[in-house]
Amino acid sequence: MPRILLTGFEPFGGETINPSMEAIKQLNLSSFPSEIFFYQVPVAFYDSSKFVIEKIHELRPDIIIMIGQAGGRKDISVERIAINLDDSQVPDNNGVLPKDDPISIFGESGYFSTLPVKSIVENISKVHIPCHISNSAGTYVCNHLFYSVMHELHERSMNHVKAGFIHVPYIKEQVVHRSHLFSLETHLITQAIDIAIRTTLDSLSIIYKASYPARI
Repeated sequence: MPRILLTGFEPFGGETINPSMEAIKQLNLSSFPSEIFFYQVPVAFYDSSKFVIEKIHELRPDIIIMIGQAGGRKDISVERIAINLDDSQVPDNNGVLPKDDPISIFGESGYFSTLPVKSIVENISKVHIPCHISNSAGTYVCNHLFYSVMHELHERSMNHVKAGFIHVPYIKEQVVHRSHLFSLETHLITQAIDIAIRTTLDSLSIIYKASYPARI
């Protein structure tokens, strides 16, 4: 049975909730043909990547899907690439404020998601949830975590692991007094994450079937 590592973030920037975790908590985990382990990750550059990389080596997942908040975006953003840069206008929850810092002096300039990005976007869009491929995960903690995980998988030759990052917009509770900002209902974000998981599981099944064809 495939193992899935699913992560969301704690609140940050004065918020009391984070839509990534609120949506993950509503998933019906027993409905998936897999083991799913989900964790809340600190909004802290170095602590976030340290925590998730430790979980990768502890759990040995087949799939890693990281979810984060992108307030101001108007859809589910399936990230295509992580870049080797920390550069922030606001400090993380530990007060760290990097400026033009490489995440790894030994790493590549960028790493592409190994999730079936286009299929995820297509399947989420089919149920009329706004969704698109994003070519920028920013330069804050979300990108730091995304890059660090992809770098670790590359360095450890864990190429079989499907991993990537998805940004989600605000949920309704966060914009009660900011009605000009776009938001989605939590259950729609949960549905989008559900579809992303199932689409990735389907892609794994295709790979396994190709690698181990049925004997005649």
